[in-house]
Amino acid sequence: MGQDIQTILFDLDGTLIDHFTTIYRCYRYAQEVLGLEPASYDKVKATVGGSVPITMERLLGKENVEQGVKLFRSHYADIWKEDLRALPYSLEILKALHPRGYKQAMFTNKEGNNARLVADYLGYTPYLDKVIGTGDTPWRKPQPEFTRYAIEQLEADPATTVMVGDSPWDIAAAEAAGLPCLVVATGSHTIEDLAANSPAPLGAYADLAELAREFFGVEIETCPV
Repeated sequence: MGQDIQTILFDLDGTLIDHFTTIYRCYRYAQEVLGLEPASYDKVKATVGGSVPITMERLLGKENVEQGVKLFRSHYADIWKEDLRALPYSLEILKALHPRGYKQAMFTNKEGNNARLVADYLGYTPYLDKVIGTGDTPWRKPQPEFTRYAIEQLEADPATTVMVGDSPWDIAAAEAAGLPCLVVATGSHTIEDLAANSPAPLGAYADLAELAREFFGVEIETCPV
């Protein structure tokens, strides 16, 4: 089916990278500076989604959002490289699909400027046509306007565009804009949970190598376990 696709919107966190330890440390820092009891790693992981302000309100309360976001961003700027990890086969899939003529974009709820820094640092940028994140528009996933904006920026056809992500947020964002969604169990959700999501994704895969092979018919060399 991959031969019918011309444009791919890749999520970032949990799909191409593991940046959660950094994210957790930034939320914890905000809580500590504000004199609040720090949330556990598991609680933050279960709460993250939508954008920093949305997650901040869930963790710190509405009254602490403005100051909490400032603290998060300040601390993130200091430590963003420390726990950043490219997920297996993320660079490989971008490299493999790029010469086959696909338009590829990073489409994320991470702030756009931060997403572009990550893309440059990990070597993704040469294989991407666009990097689009929150702050680049008034919208975020799963708002359909955000997805439509990405499609317009790429001059793409929704009928030949697919979203690749790791969470129900990505499935919802694709559904809201009428796109199919492929998901990988490399974030905070199991393949069983993703496959059983309502609405269901077009395909659920263990990782990006399996997705590349089974959907796009592209073999990526994998490391033995």
